[in-house]
Amino acid sequence: MRKLKDAEWPLPEFANDEEAAEYFETHSVANIWDKFRRAKPLKPAPALSRSIRERHLRPKSPISIRLDPEQIAAAKKTAARKSIGYQTQLRLWIAEGIRQEARGRSD
Repeated sequence: MRKLKDAEWPLPEFANDEEAAEYFETHSVANIWDKFRRAKPLKPAPALSRSIRERHLRPKSPISIRLDPEQIAAAKKTAARKSIGYQTQLRLWIAEGIRQEARGRSD
């Protein structure tokens, strides 16, 4: 793992998201973390909240599927990076594949 430079306070102004991403790939905010204001929690729109709740509560059918250990490891690694469960990650990949097939794309 490479050593990151300390970020400066105040943070520099960024022209775009790419510039910000470049900065944060090479700088750590650990030394200035306590200087940031606490963000207010976002409250999703009622329709979005209802949709998420309904999707979450919808029953799921258990299936058995055999995967290579490398596929499971890749799903776990990706899921950990996103802070979600690996089975959720697998369901997301399957749903995306189904959407692509439905659109007639198989890239």
